Amino acid sequence: MSRIPASWTLLTATAIGLAACAPVERPQAASSVPLPESFALQGPRPDSAMTTALSSLLPVTDPGFVALRDRALAQAPDLAVAAARIDAARAGLRGARTARLPDVSASGGASRERISAAQFGALPPNIQIQQYQSSFNASVDASWDLDLFGRLRASQRASAARLDAATADAAAVRLALVTDIAGAVTDFREVERRRILIGDDRDSAQQLARLTAERVRAGLAPASDSVRARSLEEQAAARLDAIDGERAEVIGRLVTLTGLPADAVLSKLAQPVPTEDAAAQPVAAIATAALRSRPDVVAAERRLAAADAEIAAAAAERFPSFSLTAGLGLISLALGDLLTQDAIIGSLGGAISGPLIDFGRVGTRIDQREAEGREAFANYRKTLFTALGETEAALGGLDAARRNASGLLRQSELDRAAAEIARERYRLGLSTFLTVLDAERVRLASAEAAVSALASARRQEIALYRAAGGADAAP
Repeated sequence: MSRIPASWTLLTATAIGLAACAPVERPQAASSVPLPESFALQGPRPDSAMTTALSSLLPVTDPGFVALRDRALAQAPDLAVAAARIDAARAGLRGARTARLPDVSASGGASRERISAAQFGALPPNIQIQQYQSSFNASVDASWDLDLFGRLRASQRASAARLDAATADAAAVRLALVTDIAGAVTDFREVERRRILIGDDRDSAQQLARLTAERVRAGLAPASDSVRARSLEEQAAARLDAIDGERAEVIGRLVTLTGLPADAVLSKLAQPVPTEDAAAQPVAAIATAALRSRPDVVAAERRLAAADAEIAAAAAERFPSFSLTAGLGLISLALGDLLTQDAIIGSLGGAISGPLIDFGRVGTRIDQREAEGREAFANYRKTLFTALGETEAALGGLDAARRNASGLLRQSELDRAAAEIARERYRLGLSTFLTVLDAERVRLASAEAAVSALASARRQEIALYRAAGGADAAP
């Protein structure tokens, strides 16, 4: 048989070495994504003595919100899902850690065998074959991958990063849950205030209808005024029915968020609420760098780190693996001799294995991991700029919403005074009912607009709290 030339052996070894040393494409680092030094829509830095902490943007003075928030954080369904994902990631990390430890196994056995004497042919008369033989054994075997090229260490880093990502995801779920509850409670308070306004408007319309009926009976006003007054009363009643529908929708949202029945939600929302002030203090300055600590940004960064570690693990598959094996056991033909020194057996060895010709399987896995790394970086960049855009929008929208609410509150007071004047002039016969009707409609519209604007400002505060990551982010 011809021998393989030494030159071919050297060429093959060289090719394997070059393939193992081929560079891999690592994803870009998270720090390579730049952020502006400050938010463009934040405005001038306010006096720190006259600012409010980011955490106070939530309706923490509303006892209903506090009760629902605490209940949801204790046992909301969404948090149970996030906790299960953390448990799964933690189990994956334990598995990656144990993969680096020796694998030790134990075994034992007993057997009895019958041997055919016929296979030995004719034997001398004084020689007999023992046809039945027993065998007893027990052993402990161990093997250990030395992980010289870091494949298992890289897999452990990837598992640790995935656990961090799952933990950050849970924090993002908590943040979303708290802010969603805050938004729903704000909507509920808005609906309740509008309900009170429309109820007062219905009472006012009833009084106006009685006044108009008296004037019609006295011949001081046409019958059409009485019809218009009753129409105004019916309109208020219909609006109350519509408000009840909005109220039911908000309660349903809170049931979903908190996992509480509707009667329990209403019980917690029935507690007294302090009066709101549209002219709230400005929010303390927020540093753009704080966005990197936002839970969803942290989760994206840790997934990027996991993808980088997975690339390293895949690249390490190109190199050979070295392992040690050892065994220690007992074997004997009699159970009574199993624990004697003569029954001891043992072994110690090492092994090396690695890809020689795999037709590109390892390279394909590396290409896949590299593509996943590029995807993870793109997702991180997208998440970071989403956070930046949401915070800019919340900062710009909050100041505008507060100014709008203050202006509409002033307008509402003026329209209320104008409606009272129009009603008094009509009672004295100095103006027509159409003037009263227009004044009442303007009064109700401006009052509802003021309530909605105040709620919109509160929602902008909640949006800023959520966009900034749910924690104080002062520079």
